[in-house]
Amino acid sequence: MKQIFIDKFSIPKDAYEEFVQRMNYNRNFLRTLPGFLEDSAYERIDESGNIIVITVAIWENLEVLNKAKEAVQAEYKRIEFNPEEFLNRLKITMDRGIYKEISINL
Repeated sequence: MKQIFIDKFSIPKDAYEEFVQRMNYNRNFLRTLPGFLEDSAYERIDESGNIIVITVAIWENLEVLNKAKEAVQAEYKRIEFNPEEFLNRLKITMDRGIYKEISINL
């Protein structure tokens, strides 16, 4: 069953450029991993002027998603990137979840 990995970020304006650079690096890396199907990203500005970004990555199944998470952690270690420090430094908040598609009968 496909697994849909969704992140929602709230980004202060002054952190947006650095965030997008990191997001693009991550998205390009994910596209190289086995079981990756597709991804997309969306943005809007909230009432406080923060930029809200939602990223969606679709994986073949839970097994490949779990392997992808391991590969991402290994890549972060290789490039000495600390995601928690990155988010804290830029004052970015994140909400993450794994979803499955709902079958709608019309």
